[in-house]
Amino acid sequence: MNPSLLLVLSAALLTSAARAEGPARTPFQPTVPNTKPAPSPPPQGMVWIPGGEFSMGSDAKDESLCEQPGVTRDAQPVHRVYVDGFFMDQTEVTNEAFAAFVAATGYRTIAEIAPTKEEFPTAPPENLVAGSTVFTPTEKPVRLDNYFQWWRYEVGADWRHPEGPKSDIKGREKFPVVQIAYPDAAAYAKWAGKRLPTEAEWEFAARGGAAGLPYSWGAELKPGGKWMANIYEGSFPVKDSGEDGFPGLAPVSRFPPNAYGLFDIAGNAWEWVSDWYRPDTYARRKLLGTIERNPQGPKAPYDPAEPSEKKRVHRGGSFLCSAQYCTRYLVGTRGKGEEKTASNHVGFRCVKPAEMPAPPPR
Repeated sequence: MNPSLLLVLSAALLTSAARAEGPARTPFQPTVPNTKPAPSPPPQGMVWIPGGEFSMGSDAKDESLCEQPGVTRDAQPVHRVYVDGFFMDQTEVTNEAFAAFVAATGYRTIAEIAPTKEEFPTAPPENLVAGSTVFTPTEKPVRLDNYFQWWRYEVGADWRHPEGPKSDIKGREKFPVVQIAYPDAAAYAKWAGKRLPTEAEWEFAARGGAAGLPYSWGAELKPGGKWMANIYEGSFPVKDSGEDGFPGLAPVSRFPPNAYGLFDIAGNAWEWVSDWYRPDTYARRKLLGTIERNPQGPKAPYDPAEPSEKKRVHRGGSFLCSAQYCTRYLVGTRGKGEEKTASNHVGFRCVKPAEMPAPPPR
């Protein structure tokens, strides 16, 4: 089917579903977790996520986020999904952990290798040098409809130098590793005897057994006036006031964990998941009328905004998400990124199914 036609049909389905639900009903149903006991002992630094059946996605009340109407439509309609149980890293992978991987393997990340014209045919020649994208605050408030105003391509930016060659990770061993492209995250996961989570696994884990709550920790952004995640406060993209204690990236585990014991599952750094990105993924599932088990995502990517880009899903938001722009710390919402593009606000965490074989001896 023509992709554009399918998107039109998907939009019609979303509109129809919203009308059918009506204002007084919720599309979320209770989560039904598996009751099978957790395998013991858990791998170091990981917690057991029981899996089960749950309502996945975002409802229409989040429809006007980021000052861009329609920005959460790709997270609709809410639909039922089942996932098996699995172990998940309690925290995002840290600089310290990634450094151990690099020391053991000699791995070089994509940001450390100069891109080619064949890979990025539209890139200007000056960008075909090793480096990556870095957030740069603007000098004054700007319209939030052009993200090129606050992102720059920085020569020499990589995981060891997150903001460019004048920066480093000394003293930041417990910070999430960033400037990581999808293949870099996948390579680390394979070395560690793990894999990257699917989007469904990630959302089940982030919800912590609850259904339909907007945040991974509950119903309020600041329960009792307490910040629960590292996000952007102040005037975006001019200045992060750091009201939550961190103007920028924070070390892992500085905010309370969710009900499953996961730290920073919202805010701090976006996290790669294994699914290809399509805006109509959830609408396609809803059309099937069944509860999909362990969905792996679409077989190929498609973003109508940039059809030639191969994008994977990002989850969890980052320290750059705010009430003014990109409110993706809301637990059901989705992000996206070209799989070979890194930045200083994207990292990852891994999962390990109970039956996954152990990695080879190092």
